[in-house]
Amino acid sequence: MNKPLEDYLDFLGPDDIRIKGTRVGIETVIRAFSDGHSPEMIQQEYPTLTLEQVYAVITYYLQHRSELDDYVRRLDAWAYQQRAKQQENDPPEVIRRVRQQFEPYEARRAGR
Repeated sequence: MNKPLEDYLDFLGPDDIRIKGTRVGIETVIRAFSDGHSPEMIQQEYPTLTLEQVYAVITYYLQHRSELDDYVRRLDAWAYQQRAKQQENDPPEVIRRVRQQFEPYEARRAGR
């Protein structure tokens, strides 16, 4: 008998869904999958996850795509707000270094 997909997840709050038994948020797998990574590639990149967990998250995502796309957008907006708040207090050199570190991620998310 198949295990319900929700059994693979810990719903800790409206904006905190983790893969059960890990500290990995489902947005990690969703982003990698959306970027074109195969389940096997995702599991290799995050070795604390089993391939079964990765497939379960992808299946859950495909069944709840609209809701989970909104979830990821909310997390991204929150992270952006947190970075903006932090930058208000950071010296310019720190801001420049942080921006350089995020450039590859931001370019990938923008599809460049």
